[in-house]
Amino acid sequence: MADGATPARPSVTDWATDWDHFDPAWNKDPFGIWDELRRRNCPVASTSRYLGAHLPVSYEAVKQISYDTKHFSSRRVIVRNSRIEPPLPAPPITSDPPAHKPLKQILLPPFTPEEMRKLEPKARAICNDLIDRFIKEGRCDAAQQYARHIPVRVIALMLGVPQTDGDKFVDWIHRILELGVHNDEIGLAARAEMQEYIVAQFLARKAYPTDDLITRVMHSEFMGKPIPFELAVGMIILLLIAGIDTTWSAIGASLWHLAKTPADRDRLVAEPSLMPTAIEELLRAYAPVTMAREVVEPTEISGCPMKKGDMILLSFPAANRDPAMFPDADKVILDRKENRHAAFGLGIHRCVGSNLARMEMTVAIEEWLKRMPKFSLEPGKDTTWSEGTVRGPRHLPIVFG
Repeated sequence: MADGATPARPSVTDWATDWDHFDPAWNKDPFGIWDELRRRNCPVASTSRYLGAHLPVSYEAVKQISYDTKHFSSRRVIVRNSRIEPPLPAPPITSDPPAHKPLKQILLPPFTPEEMRKLEPKARAICNDLIDRFIKEGRCDAAQQYARHIPVRVIALMLGVPQTDGDKFVDWIHRILELGVHNDEIGLAARAEMQEYIVAQFLARKAYPTDDLITRVMHSEFMGKPIPFELAVGMIILLLIAGIDTTWSAIGASLWHLAKTPADRDRLVAEPSLMPTAIEELLRAYAPVTMAREVVEPTEISGCPMKKGDMILLSFPAANRDPAMFPDADKVILDRKENRHAAFGLGIHRCVGSNLARMEMTVAIEEWLKRMPKFSLEPGKDTTWSEGTVRGPRHLPIVFG
């Protein structure tokens, strides 16, 4: 569609039996929907949409599915209107045991806390460069002018690709994760463009070797042999998608919360040592990522029967708002002591880039608060949110002072 919106769809009639994560009500307030389902004692909702899918909203159900690799496969990580065969590889996130572990181990070394400390000064410089561009205006779109660019530039540094290609990356991600859910042609075209871009990067490094993450993946081994080309390309595609949209959303949601909650904003300014705990709480409260699983063997979760071929919308954000797991789950408590949130997933697929995301969030919020300690949502202008698998502000009008 010309305006980038998703096509019109029938409105949800009952969230327990007809849910749709692209419904406008979900986009506006998914938290209320999850609360309603829990009040109705419905830990797992179902729908005939998306060729049959289920939605767990309790922490326990999400955890059980996440750890069960016998009945649930990760070969599809997006709930879509169709089932493309074979699923497009984006290892290790689309891999099941036994392939998953050796694929994940390829990516672990570049994302250690030590490596993130080396990258942190560059991330801070990126944040301040962005702030310099709008601070004198007294206002900005914090999603489009700030949050969006930080993970794009950082992951570009790690991959060794031009930071100026950021608009391409964002466009591909939007078409794959949002528009492509409803239109295979749009999603597959974006994937093909992204693949062509990555293949060109691979070929360039064969001619002129470099020291970056793409080169590391190119020369890695998988089960004692050189990694297959298709898997290597899929892994870099995953890093671009997972390294941008998720953190962009998390930074934006955090700034949105602080803009509308001056008490929390002022407390973070006055108590900077609170930042690590606050980051964990903001991740819990506004976890951006919802993944998917495919049922590969019939089973039952929380009394809900699931047949082979059904899809699961594995909502880590819903699990993080479960009052059975988190006291005052609907409140943001910046100094929450016990916080075993699922923002980075649970089980074997826990996010390999969690250290990177934490570093980027911390740096982005710290540098923002240093430069603009007083800010609020701009009156008369709306915050808009992305749809589908990753939820975060896409337009966030903020004024300073």
